[in-house]
Amino acid sequence: MPRLSFITGGKKPKPILRTGTFRKPRRLQGQDYHTLIERCLRSKQLFHDEDFPADLSSIGSGTLLRKVPPNFEWKRPHELMKNPLFFTENVSRFDLHQGLTENCWFLAALASLTLNKDILTNVVPQNQSFQKNYAGIFHFKFWRFGEWVDVVVDDRLPVDENGKLLFVSCVKKNLFWGALLEKAYAKLCGSYEDMQIGQVSEALVDFTGGVNLTIKLAEAPPDLWQIMIRAANSGSLMGCQTRSGPEMVLENGLVAGHAYTVTGIRKVTSKSGSENLVRLRNPWGKIEWKGNWSDRSHKWDQLGFKERLLLRKTREDGEFWMSIEDFEAHFVELVICKLTPDLISHENGKQWTLSMQCGKWTPGSTAGGRMTYTDVYWKNPQYRLKIFHGDDMEKSTNSCDVLVSLLQKQNNKHRNQSPPLFIGLSIFKVPLDFQGNRSRLPQMFFLTHRPVNNKCVFINEREVTQDFRLLPGSYVIVPSTAEPDQECEFILRVFSRKHILEEQGENPNIVLCCKKIADKQDDKLWENIFTKYFEKHPEISVIQLQMLLNKVTWIKLCTKQASVKFSSDACKVIMAQLDMKTSGTLNIEEFRCLWKRLLSYQEIFQRRDKDRSGFLTLIDLQAAVQEKGITLNHQFYNLMLLRYGNSSLKINFENFVCLMLRMEINGEVFQNLSKDGKGIYLQESEWMLLTLYS
Repeated sequence: MPRLSFITGGKKPKPILRTGTFRKPRRLQGQDYHTLIERCLRSKQLFHDEDFPADLSSIGSGTLLRKVPPNFEWKRPHELMKNPLFFTENVSRFDLHQGLTENCWFLAALASLTLNKDILTNVVPQNQSFQKNYAGIFHFKFWRFGEWVDVVVDDRLPVDENGKLLFVSCVKKNLFWGALLEKAYAKLCGSYEDMQIGQVSEALVDFTGGVNLTIKLAEAPPDLWQIMIRAANSGSLMGCQTRSGPEMVLENGLVAGHAYTVTGIRKVTSKSGSENLVRLRNPWGKIEWKGNWSDRSHKWDQLGFKERLLLRKTREDGEFWMSIEDFEAHFVELVICKLTPDLISHENGKQWTLSMQCGKWTPGSTAGGRMTYTDVYWKNPQYRLKIFHGDDMEKSTNSCDVLVSLLQKQNNKHRNQSPPLFIGLSIFKVPLDFQGNRSRLPQMFFLTHRPVNNKCVFINEREVTQDFRLLPGSYVIVPSTAEPDQECEFILRVFSRKHILEEQGENPNIVLCCKKIADKQDDKLWENIFTKYFEKHPEISVIQLQMLLNKVTWIKLCTKQASVKFSSDACKVIMAQLDMKTSGTLNIEEFRCLWKRLLSYQEIFQRRDKDRSGFLTLIDLQAAVQEKGITLNHQFYNLMLLRYGNSSLKINFENFVCLMLRMEINGEVFQNLSKDGKGIYLQESEWMLLTLYS
């Protein structure tokens, strides 16, 4: 799984920070599953989720609400049957049936998820039950715009007067993982209503954090069958969709405007020759294809008995076979979601490099629209892509496989109230006379050069993906909206064997001076300055760290004493705390972590240093530490002042920073290492690393 972000805590994480990792997902709305379940068990009360309450607001306010019976209720599984089960080992694609919500795209992706048990158990944590430690609370993990998010829900589900679930249900009436997973996803989208209408590709990415390759079947490549074989062999998830339009059953048994799951592929040998078959499933759990190789087709008579017995099923379960030719003729697109894009290369098993850049189109600044807006197109964000000679190069062309994904973020809490913009991307080869210039390519460049992909296609979908074969060299990727002055955040992801991706900006001009470093309006200015510095120096030493920090004028902390300066010893302490890879240097992400903490510490120090002496007393220090949510015994504060304070037992800003960093980061390390939050077990080498280099 790609692990693309960093660990954070706190009740209300800032939404603009992508902080949730695969192992340590961000808590949606600050709800921590383990804390909540412990609280419920201790109080002997079942969990009630106030952030996604059991009322109409969680259903929605549009067409879905009109389908819901007026006398529906919210009930827990224990109220519906004697022995409810959350999950079983033998879950399958046949378990789930679609309910009143028009979310076949979600169910098609979910059915695909059941084919890969490793991914399924990542999305659906297995240590949950209606028996052991039951407290009416469950949680699920999704990948959302560059980070993993843990979503908590209670188990109150909407049912009709007969106790039948209104939305997703299971064939086994006492199995509830699907209904609760749908509820968690509805919470992530805003409501059940916000799950109506979508693309199967969207849900596949949310389940995996992978990247989609979308193939328009009207323009299917000649090696489509080989691509599907490689996808199936590598554990990819696959889905497909019929032509858009009103959702209705056609004469051939397919449903128009509907999503299906690709559940298998098989090459068979019949009396008339070999044929390539695709197995599909309708998420309704019924209504099947009626053409060749359908359940009752005479084509099966051409196979040997054993093969026919193995493949043919005559029950009405929504699953059926069809030939690859019929598949291309009756379906619009095939979506293949992979954790790594090995499928676009015939050579499997080689490591791919993933790079991710987060950006934003800002009206009047970086939202230039498509290339036809020649006056402003060059203002779009630009990303320099350097392709190196790799072991996947095709010998005849010396080119490399590159997969580029552009993902836009919804601008509203409710998914359906934030329709996706038309977005696209273009890649330009950078000639030699521009390669040494790190500034943004000017307007004239785009007037005289054509993109590698010739024509940029703009699609109003959440993610646009395009694969290329590029020669080693320097390129610029320009993501854009179709129209100028449209605002939206986006993620650009690039996969290849060997490359570097970095944002293209103005020439670095490192002049580190600031009058009001803590002012919020200056945050972006300093982010740009540091980004440019790290373009020249990807890894900085203690000496460079000291230089950076001391170029800044911490004017709000300047007193009658000398201006705040960081000593070499202090910078060594800071380096040891933030150097997660133990290289003796900091990269830009580690420095960004430090910078955010420094701004936070400065604000706290400023509030507590009321006499502007440049020092905190014992009482001031207690208040400052507690402001960061850390509670310690009184004796520890005395020890801290003895260790970090001066002869008068007062602490200055430099030592306050060192102290706070050690407390915060060591506290986070403890939480990560502790299985129960009460203790940890370390090997001697681990203990030495934590104590000697910290």
